Amino acid sequence: MGAKKRPRVNIGKILGRPHLRRELMISTLRATQAREGIDTTYEQTEHASSAVTEGESASFFDLERFRGSNKKPDQRENMFVRALRSDAERVRFDVACRDFATIDGAPLAYRRVGLVAHIFRDAPALDPIVGDAKLGAHTSEDERLVRHWWEIGPRSSHQTRTYVPFAKGGPFSRFYCDVYLRVAWDATRKSFHNWFGRTGRPQQRPEALDYYFKAGLTWPRRTQRGFNLRVMPSGCIFADKGPALFLARESDTWFLLGLANTTAAEYLLRGLMSFGSWEVGVIKRLPIPKPKKDQHARISEIAEAIHDAKASWDEGNQISTRFRLPWLLRDDLITTTAAIPTRLEQLATYEANREARIQTLYAGLDDLAYELYKIANKTRTIIEQTLGARPPEILWPQMENKSLAQKRMEHVFRLLSYVVALVVADDEDGIVPFSPVAGQTSLLDRVHGKLAALFPGQDPNQVEIDTTNELKNSVKGYRRSKSIAEWLDSVFFEYHVSLYKRRPILWHIASAQGPATCAFAALVDYHKFDSNRMGKLCAHYVRDAMESARRESALALKEERTDDRLDWQARFEEIQALDEALRRIREGHIGAEPEGPGDLRILTPWKSGDERSQGWDPDLDDGVKVNIRPLIAAGVLRSNKGLS
Repeated sequence: MGAKKRPRVNIGKILGRPHLRRELMISTLRATQAREGIDTTYEQTEHASSAVTEGESASFFDLERFRGSNKKPDQRENMFVRALRSDAERVRFDVACRDFATIDGAPLAYRRVGLVAHIFRDAPALDPIVGDAKLGAHTSEDERLVRHWWEIGPRSSHQTRTYVPFAKGGPFSRFYCDVYLRVAWDATRKSFHNWFGRTGRPQQRPEALDYYFKAGLTWPRRTQRGFNLRVMPSGCIFADKGPALFLARESDTWFLLGLANTTAAEYLLRGLMSFGSWEVGVIKRLPIPKPKKDQHARISEIAEAIHDAKASWDEGNQISTRFRLPWLLRDDLITTTAAIPTRLEQLATYEANREARIQTLYAGLDDLAYELYKIANKTRTIIEQTLGARPPEILWPQMENKSLAQKRMEHVFRLLSYVVALVVADDEDGIVPFSPVAGQTSLLDRVHGKLAALFPGQDPNQVEIDTTNELKNSVKGYRRSKSIAEWLDSVFFEYHVSLYKRRPILWHIASAQGPATCAFAALVDYHKFDSNRMGKLCAHYVRDAMESARRESALALKEERTDDRLDWQARFEEIQALDEALRRIREGHIGAEPEGPGDLRILTPWKSGDERSQGWDPDLDDGVKVNIRPLIAAGVLRSNKGLS
């Protein structure tokens, strides 16, 4: 006789029966015990096919992973029946209903109820006992009001406008992240500059105004990489995308920073989330157990140590508000008498050691958090399997997942970028030609001189050789250069645009774009490049280069050097075309269509036609992206890559 076949059960008919909950509870109570403390991943639970409750327990059936496909049959019906008979593991999950009350109001909290219910029962919520979590301002006018700190210059046309630090989310980084944005603020009105509310909020008082400029903690509200809390120093305004937390006791700052950044805390927070973002309402409900004195001290010490390590490293970051010197020049990181190759090796060792240290500290912080939350090792394993791999704690977030070769080249690029910035800053007019025109020393000669000054006691020629040897290496993501001169001409500006987040403050004006040799080029300082400097660039530097090309062409003709004459004539015409393009920018050429591609005016979107500059008279308060547009449109920059 053949084996007796099990009767087939049509899951559609079962799920459609009116008394499903009672029938399921009866059958399952006979077959298995309640198994509290078992969790599933977010994705599995989100697609769970059914959930039924009766009396004091709730049962969940994870059937989505058994859905059929072109390559395999649908097994959901079979696994459902097996789960009812207790023949399948990790398909049915039972949780006591009383535990749902501990996380009341969280739509998806059932995913983690069995593991964390005791924590929510025993520990108070963060807000309001430990601190206040607040959603910050939403200007709806960021283009007009918000700038990167390096965009702000000494010239301003508005006496009532000041720029203050603006915590607005930002990249993923636990414990520390530089507040590099600034927002236009009117201290007299206690509101954003010329801001009178927005749609849905017709008032000039921004959200959470009473909490502005206070020290606290902040986090990016929307990120797929996980919760990341960091220090927000005093003097800041915070945004809707960067909510803030203010502690009832200042002494709890480092403790909460450490605890909230742990794996355990993220697991708890994810159990409260319903829309995939780290909303203020979610953070408010994070349970904070009362620590013992030694637990509080140890968690605080670790959090402060990780923060300080990152903040100290950031002092070598040229676009950080903490910047002091490039890493290759910092005597606290390297031996300043060593040659460049040795310094690069020392930096690699230092970074690796510091990163290993903060990762060890972070692992210890996780241990302390599990202990404080009274989470057993078995449950810890489930939690970590559920969350999966989390972003590691690293020293240099901007270079995450980069190779040693890439980091090495980045250090060299940062050094040269710093040298170029010093050279331009030292020039009174902020105009540095690439060639020696108008009685001015060339950019290359000035860079060589500055490099020699930054490496005292070393042979300047050897410094240049070591730098050039590094630039010659083939490294992914970095363009090779045969010399410092080639790097300045063909690499610097594109790198500068990328480093400064598409808001460059050193503009490479040139008579030709791309890798081709250009007849004339100069770097100009955006903060000084007003109408007078534009006039000087044209009248002195460009015209002198034109006259020089004209003279050389005439001399070559006289000496019957035909090829040279043609070359110099081509240079003259190229510079002449640049001069014409700059003239059109200075005059605010409109072109065939107002505000079209040929319009070379500064088109500030929030200003009326009468308020806009009619020629080249930039207002630094309008920001780099607005003011650089005429140069992009006219094609007078060495490269438009990353700008348009």
